[in-house]
Amino acid sequence: EEELPDGLDESCSQEEYEDSDSDASSDADESSSGSVTPVSRNCIECLAEPAEAQDKVLKPALVCSLFPNVPPTIYFSTRDETVEKLPWEQRKLLRWKMCRVTPNIVKQTIGRSHFRVSKKSNDWLGCWGHHMKSPGFKAIKEHQKLNHFPGSFQIGRKDRLWRNLLKMQARCGKKEFNFFPQSFILPQDIKLLRKAWEEGASRQKWIVKPPASARGIGIQVIHKWSQLPKRRPLLVQRYLHKPYLIGGKKFDLRLYVYVTCYDPLRVYLFKDGLVRFASCKYSSSMDSLSNKFMHLTNYSVNKKNTEYKSNSDETACQGHKWALKALWSYLTQKGVNSEAIWEKIKDIVIKTIIASEPYVNSLVKMYVRRPYCCHELFGFDIMLDENLKPWILEVNISPSLHSNSPLDVSIKGQMIRDLLNLAGFVLPSMDSVASRTQIRSGSTCSLGNALKEKPKPVSEHFRAEKMKKAYYLMQKIPDQDFYSSVLDILTPDDVRILVETEDEYSRRGQFERVFPSHISMRYLRFFEQPRYFNILVTQWELKYYLNRHKGNWPPKAWHS
Repeated sequence: EEELPDGLDESCSQEEYEDSDSDASSDADESSSGSVTPVSRNCIECLAEPAEAQDKVLKPALVCSLFPNVPPTIYFSTRDETVEKLPWEQRKLLRWKMCRVTPNIVKQTIGRSHFRVSKKSNDWLGCWGHHMKSPGFKAIKEHQKLNHFPGSFQIGRKDRLWRNLLKMQARCGKKEFNFFPQSFILPQDIKLLRKAWEEGASRQKWIVKPPASARGIGIQVIHKWSQLPKRRPLLVQRYLHKPYLIGGKKFDLRLYVYVTCYDPLRVYLFKDGLVRFASCKYSSSMDSLSNKFMHLTNYSVNKKNTEYKSNSDETACQGHKWALKALWSYLTQKGVNSEAIWEKIKDIVIKTIIASEPYVNSLVKMYVRRPYCCHELFGFDIMLDENLKPWILEVNISPSLHSNSPLDVSIKGQMIRDLLNLAGFVLPSMDSVASRTQIRSGSTCSLGNALKEKPKPVSEHFRAEKMKKAYYLMQKIPDQDFYSSVLDILTPDDVRILVETEDEYSRRGQFERVFPSHISMRYLRFFEQPRYFNILVTQWELKYYLNRHKGNWPPKAWHS
């Protein structure tokens, strides 16, 4: 694992790395000793459950797989649903490890599925907590899930994000990775910054950021070398001085990106998000640079402005925070092709996650027992310039989930519920559960073709799988003609990955899977090294994305 320079620690304090984008000023009720209840005492009314229990829709506790002999996953509900209780033998396994930073919206969602707080340190199924140093992941057992991957700070810290995107530019060309403002990390890049400063125009602006902070802390816009803060380390970034304005104000987008697995890479983008406005009209005047209400869009900064207006209606284009879907409606009415912007956003999200992929995969192999144990939600902050080009400002590895306004509750509540369903939590001992669960039946299947023959000895299977992987990894430059035969004969390992991928896709809710997709072949060249399972799932998508049923018929013969 790469050492962090200048004595910087990869694990930041809560204040440093949990950002804020919601109308919550404190979260003192989120204590590790608190019980899992649908509503915490200090929460405002908009978080309360609907009063009439009889009005709620009853939902089964488990979601069946699309395939036989695959264990079901735990169901997480919305606020207008109620989840049936499992028999006590299974229900007692529903334990969650609470942390000081576990958000209320997570507590409420797991509470509706009858999870209880784990009193012990090792009997939990899920935890939503701090990031930790990579060796700490060794302690996570095979049936447990933590909401982080080791090494995700490689895009979650502003300095690392820039370094990794710079590497991608050098390897794949600036044109493909020109969506992050030019940056310099001090003290290392002080000479490069001086050179760029002197070559630039006299009225250029720079934004200065601590590399591991959030909520607008320590950020300032400058235009003179003498204004450069003395403290180090520091990220100095070209200021996007011509942003797209609405009502004369700057805004940025908070988007939710969820990664369930890094090998194969599976990336989802939530279809809604938040649009956060500066609370003063924008001016390019040098005299205005000290006005944070004009130049910063962080909620935690702008809420201090007496002019700040909240918005409780997710469909309304009013106040200083909108729903993303409201922005798309607004832009469409203005004649803007919002779908084209969304496609560009998906492109830069995929490329940014790929920039972290080699680090995360090597650390997962070193420190994580199995891929099931990790998943991660990223908060991407994106700004549109005057030409509606999206630029990534930063990526948060602990995006704020505070939800004390109806707009936050609506968007984040749905997102977390869909995320937990996508995560695919499985009860640790499944024998008794499988016997109680009705599995969907069906006829012949392409996924089953690989398993119709008489089972071979394990060692023979292993050798065949190893040879197949080595064969398809020989080709260093992605080649569709060469890769297309990867689906001809499926190994048990292939089937396991494809079943996992299809099952997960069926639970996606309001998330859109952006990788793999039928256009993922174009992204394979950006990976530092080719990965067999990425080739496999990309070819699967290419072949079956228009007819998923054809690929997913349950097989006649299926071996666990």
